[in-house]
Amino acid sequence: MAEILVLGAGLTGLTTAMLLARDGHDVTVLERDAAEPPPGPEASWTRWDRAGVAQFHQLHLMLPRWREVMETELPSVLDALRAAGGLDHNMLHHRPVGQTGGWQPGDERFALVTARRPVLEAAVAAAAASCPGLQVRRGVAVTGLLTSDGDAVPRVVGVRTDSGDVRAELVVDAGGRRSAVTRWIVDVGGRPPVDERADCGFVYYGRHYRGAMPAGVDAMLTHNESVSLLTLPGDNGTWGVGITTSSRDHALRALRHVRCWEAAMRCYPATAGWIDAEPITGISVMAGIEDRQRQLVVDSVPVLTGLVAVGDAWASTNPSLGRGASIGALHACVLRDVVAKEGTADADALVLRFAAETAATVAPYVDSTLSFDRHRLAEIEADVAGVPYQPDDPAWAMTRALGAGGRGDPVVTRALAAISAVQAIPAQLLGDPAVLGAVARYLGRSHYAPGADRPELLAAVRGAERSR
Repeated sequence: MAEILVLGAGLTGLTTAMLLARDGHDVTVLERDAAEPPPGPEASWTRWDRAGVAQFHQLHLMLPRWREVMETELPSVLDALRAAGGLDHNMLHHRPVGQTGGWQPGDERFALVTARRPVLEAAVAAAAASCPGLQVRRGVAVTGLLTSDGDAVPRVVGVRTDSGDVRAELVVDAGGRRSAVTRWIVDVGGRPPVDERADCGFVYYGRHYRGAMPAGVDAMLTHNESVSLLTLPGDNGTWGVGITTSSRDHALRALRHVRCWEAAMRCYPATAGWIDAEPITGISVMAGIEDRQRQLVVDSVPVLTGLVAVGDAWASTNPSLGRGASIGALHACVLRDVVAKEGTADADALVLRFAAETAATVAPYVDSTLSFDRHRLAEIEADVAGVPYQPDDPAWAMTRALGAGGRGDPVVTRALAAISAVQAIPAQLLGDPAVLGAVARYLGRSHYAPGADRPELLAAVRGAERSR
């Protein structure tokens, strides 16, 4: 069995580490942030700060696909999360019966277990702490890579840290969106990875509440003219409410102010009933988030060996869809399986096989997410400009039809829920003639949820701003 280093003790890093340790490897996780998770969910929420995770106190939701992976691979994580007050919920039946048609056999696949991010991460850390073969070292900052001598393609044999060098047979980068691995690769003489990045173009305004959680009156994520809305259940009687706009929408920057934000939330049935409770935060703003993909195999040749990237360190997308943890968990399983098949001795074979399996198994979810993001942002900006959004893309026409049909057709609603849950991509579901026929009936219809149009929203926000 191999000695493996995982860089980063976030959700994907600890998941990857536990999967590899359960396969018999000696795994060490290096985490830059020194603070240990404090005991208890409220202490985790109020006292734990993760400077390396920009979205640590932002809105979060764990999707059904993440629950499926944990249930199958790491049930101790779900045990720890439920013990901390994590909420069992059904993503589909967050919607009212009028949209779902009521419970049907198989709807249990839309079950999820969720919590606020600090509570969630503390639960995963608790499960990792009891995993044999796994050590987590916090407060250790990685500063570069160690490589062997004499290889045409650099082979990583460990890392440099502010506490000394640490050697390993495989290094797994789980450092998230802000991973510095591209710079480290260049520093040791490797070819630069293909590192594609672009501002995702969205800004998020969210707030957390506590009380008796309201009943859902629509999907957890709904789309309206020039904005999208989030109602996300959490742990221990908490939940989050959010609104997403274009980062170029100057007229809605007043949403950072509580009174303006509340006025906007009351414009939509999906969110209006979710803000009549005790707020436990102000308005949290998140912007400047990048869509990013980093390829460590370029033109079928690794830029280096002995190192792979998982989760957000490989590809990161718009967080409002909540897919990062699910995609990261799937990616961790792929790595565990590739290491089991290839071992670590043939470094080239491992990196190439992992890249191929990633492309076949995980990349389709990222590509689907990026496609949706780009269309949705363009649609929002067309709404702001007051012009129709009519791209020449049949796939977007079908996506809008899914959204329209998801508001009342039980077949379409379940297809849309499976896509949202990271259980399928649109092309897979639309390959079923029954689903395709059901969705096609809604071509050309609006996928927007009930609520204010753009002028009504602006009037509400401006009215609140004048009264501040």
